[in-house]
Amino acid sequence: MSNLVPYQDIEKMAISIAASGLFGIKTKEQAIALMLVAQAEGAHPAQAARDYHVIQGRPALKADAMLARFQAAGGSVKWTSYTDKKVAGVFVHPQGGELEIEWTMDRAKAAGLTGKQTWKQYPRQMLRARVISEGIRTVYPGVAVGIYTPEEVNDFDAAPVKAEVVKKPDLKDRIAKISADDLLVRIDEATNETDLKVMAEDAKTLLDDDDKARVRDAYRIKRDELNDIIDGELVQQEQN
Repeated sequence: MSNLVPYQDIEKMAISIAASGLFGIKTKEQAIALMLVAQAEGAHPAQAARDYHVIQGRPALKADAMLARFQAAGGSVKWTSYTDKKVAGVFVHPQGGELEIEWTMDRAKAAGLTGKQTWKQYPRQMLRARVISEGIRTVYPGVAVGIYTPEEVNDFDAAPVKAEVVKKPDLKDRIAKISADDLLVRIDEATNETDLKVMAEDAKTLLDDDDKARVRDAYRIKRDELNDIIDGELVQQEQN
């Protein structure tokens, strides 16, 4: 029997979670996305609301949840310093070895992190989140692939950049950019008949009859020149 929660049920739960205003999840779509991630990881979809926040449009795994996953996967951490100035811990995992991670306020300041209010109000908690994230990513990254803690996301400069859709110029825009003078220059610089044929197609978009005539004459002259060059090369090859 499958333990997967049907999508319809996930959608119903997502509506309730988003409507509650809790967990930083503001829309049904955000809730559904996180719940599907939780289900793909083998957890009940509702655990997404417990373990994740959505901050600046990004999913963020809470530091406590990240640490809990690390410990559940066989890892351990021993805190060696825990103050408002410095937080350090030794992270151990059978597959990743042992490593001590340290974050100080001086390091955070050098990284440009301490300007926000949360760093001024809760320095120890912010340092702890940085230690947890770096330690787990270094010793056993499988726990936090592609995921940041809320504290890290808050330190990002801005929301995710939306991809810019570049519209392909339509025929009207293309016509507006083609001029007879431009075509005359391109024809003069052409080195083969294939290029000339492209320009002949562009010439069809010209609106002025006189411009069309000028371009047509230039096209024919250039075509004859290219043909003469080809004929001359063939004759030279035959003589050789």
